[in-house]
Amino acid sequence: MSPADFTRPGSLYGAVDLGARKQALEAQARRESAAQESGGVPAPVIDVDDANFATEVVERSMNGLVLLELTVTRAEQAKQYSLLLEKLAAENAGRWILARVDVEINQQIAQALRVQNVPALYAIFQGQPVAVVPGIATEPQLRDWLSQLMEALAQYLPPPTEEDQGKQEQPQEPSVDPDVLAAEQAVDAGDLDGAVAAYERLLARSPNNQDAKLGLAGLGLIRRTQDVDPADLQSRLADPADIEAQLLAADFEMLSGEVDRAFDRLVDVVRRTSGAERDRARVHLLGLFDTLPGDDPSIARARRNLASALF
Repeated sequence: MSPADFTRPGSLYGAVDLGARKQALEAQARRESAAQESGGVPAPVIDVDDANFATEVVERSMNGLVLLELTVTRAEQAKQYSLLLEKLAAENAGRWILARVDVEINQQIAQALRVQNVPALYAIFQGQPVAVVPGIATEPQLRDWLSQLMEALAQYLPPPTEEDQGKQEQPQEPSVDPDVLAAEQAVDAGDLDGAVAAYERLLARSPNNQDAKLGLAGLGLIRRTQDVDPADLQSRLADPADIEAQLLAADFEMLSGEVDRAFDRLVDVVRRTSGAERDRARVHLLGLFDTLPGDDPSIARARRNLASALF
């Protein structure tokens, strides 16, 4: 990524939610495990393009429900959202199909639906969109939306199987901590101080809470970059001696999902500097590790590279 590519995320919460990488990795593992348990049968997801849209979406929807995911597959946050949708599709196999469209490649579909922003999730039934989830929703929000949708279409859809009913009878996942919810709502409202206060309350109650630690680290990224002019940063990066610019560039890359690029940038600064500048870059890199779950593979890779640069 060049400095000219630095852009601010459309959603502050999306920027803070770097911990979603953990959920994405876990969802991927669950999906692979489910496929193995079912004899290698993949989740009910189909790729759709302009050419096969009529067959794979419109015709399928005449006899069942199709959830149409409009996305940009190269975007990091969109990939994480897609994994969540695949997880839900696997859980509801037989009741609805997930159809995925990359709107960068297949623009006719987006134009036909008059899509303003992606990702977006459309419920298509009997050839018509009947409901939509714009933007990136959380898992609880999606589950609530799906529950209402399935209830509204219950008389037209196949009844739940015994296996589905068994899943519903299983204990539900713990509800979201009220302080985590308060922090998310504060970030959505642009109230960073309120979000920090909520996470700090959670840490006071539970000093090892990972949601709070990840949230505070992500908020730190936003605070360091919110008043930075990307164009000015671009010009500053032309001076290799401007260490502050390198640190800010790494922060922007983290917010954009370019995690490995951010880590590599700071390792390179450590490698070519000495004394206080080297230590500053090292400490900043360690701080960025805090924005991800400790078992994230990018952290393990960066730690190896850092050790090589130091010794």
